[in-house]
Amino acid sequence: MREDELIERAVALLREPVRVDPALDARVMAEIARLPVPRPEPAWRSAAGWLVRRPLHLTPLSALAAAAAIALTTLVGRAWLAPVAPVEAVASAAPVVQFVVVIPGAHAVSLVGDFNDWDASATPMAPRDADGIWSVTVPLAPGRYQYSFLVDGVTWVADPAAPRALEDDFGRPNSVVTVGGS
Repeated sequence: MREDELIERAVALLREPVRVDPALDARVMAEIARLPVPRPEPAWRSAAGWLVRRPLHLTPLSALAAAAAIALTTLVGRAWLAPVAPVEAVASAAPVVQFVVVIPGAHAVSLVGDFNDWDASATPMAPRDADGIWSVTVPLAPGRYQYSFLVDGVTWVADPAAPRALEDDFGRPNSVVTVGGS
């Protein structure tokens, strides 16, 4: 298969819409709503254990100060330890972006960019078929991102189907993707 045909196949794959189940957000939010709301461990538990093991001798003034501290702690503690109402979830999923590149003969391809701190292990790409087409789908918040493909852990390749970014400080070829808000 010629390189032009491979590029045309990759472009055709890029133009395919990404199908995301419309009920996914509702299912995720329903699962989150079922989770218990974590409550902080009361601070008095460790202090109470310390006090129980020690003899306590109070003067009238220190007893009055202790009573005032307990009353204040009780008033403040009630507000602080009050049950927390469950947070209403807002369905705001990040847009999903599909990255596709044709690199025949590659053994491993990773998507690296400023959205994953240029970490080669964060976003490995999967081969689509034996013709060297690699792809990965990534949720990205609206914004402008620089990225590149790392081939076999050594070779940086810019996306031939995307605008080029200015070279970075390390001389690597980068591409730019802009994700719009909905």
